[in-house]
Amino acid sequence: MLTIEIINEQDEEISAAVYQLIEQCLQTAAELEEVSGEVVVSLVDDERIHELNREYRGVDRPTDVISFALNEMGEDEPEIFVDEAEQDLFPNALGDIVISIPRTRAQAEDYGHSFEREIGFLAVHGFLHLLGYDHGTEEEEKEMFGRQEEVLQKMGLTR
Repeated sequence: MLTIEIINEQDEEISAAVYQLIEQCLQTAAELEEVSGEVVVSLVDDERIHELNREYRGVDRPTDVISFALNEMGEDEPEIFVDEAEQDLFPNALGDIVISIPRTRAQAEDYGHSFEREIGFLAVHGFLHLLGYDHGTEEEEKEMFGRQEEVLQKMGLTR
């Protein structure tokens, strides 16, 4: 089971149903991946995601979703070892998912499907990145997008 915190950092009001949908999508993905832990989802505007994209990815434009995995080793970080017997004492902080609400709305319109389907897609996409999935090669993309589609189908979020 996941512990999920959703933070709305932008001006647009987000309904409780959307919060619930994000949580359900992430819980479904976690069950399929057989993982538990903690995730924070931040809902932001294009200006904020543009800043993050520029600062952390070196890409000077807004994007739809960015993930910050906390279980990945960064450069020059010391390795931390936890005794297996004590592992349950520490939460499995998987990371942060940042989603642009304006991009979500625009992409839903561009792709001709609902806002709910798009936000579900972006939440699951970001979550899979936290788990190490990527789409840099055709093979990786096929695997990652297949997992995403499996979750969205289970949720009834079809195109």
